[in-house]
Amino acid sequence: EFSAEFLNMARKVFDMIDADGGGTLSKAEIVDAVKNNDEVIKFLSNCGNENLQSLLVPSRLEHALNCLDTDSDGEITAPEWEAAIEQALKAKIEQRRAAREAQAAADRRELEAFKEQFLNAAREVFALIDADGNGSLTKTEIVDAVTHDKKVISFLGSCGEPNLQ
Repeated sequence: EFSAEFLNMARKVFDMIDADGGGTLSKAEIVDAVKNNDEVIKFLSNCGNENLQSLLVPSRLEHALNCLDTDSDGEITAPEWEAAIEQALKAKIEQRRAAREAQAAADRRELEAFKEQFLNAAREVFALIDADGNGSLTKTEIVDAVTHDKKVISFLGSCGEPNLQ
């Protein structure tokens, strides 16, 4: 879905820049569009292709045009535009993949940290309930702890395990 939206927007931007409808982009059309068309500016700014982004920078415009104009005819044709857009799309997809992986790694770290904290709290509560310190819980120790020990009661009430509440 993202790819289709991106490609549709890229075609729309090409048509917006192609003021004379000739099917190619001249330097004059590009200069006018990057000065006056907010939609073109926004797309180029965020497209992910360095040469397309450089169209927005006057000092890099000539170099960008030379890179994009692969047949050196002085204009950017639809196939030349599409080649740059394909590179941009690949970059965008890679950025999204990397962001998803980074988020997944952060989520795993957060889950591991939570798990460690929870287990530590559970061990501490076990130790509080285990009044005689023998490593096992008797019915008497459990009943006494869940009726009198505020820390045990609080943990069991908020631990998320219905069988312990």
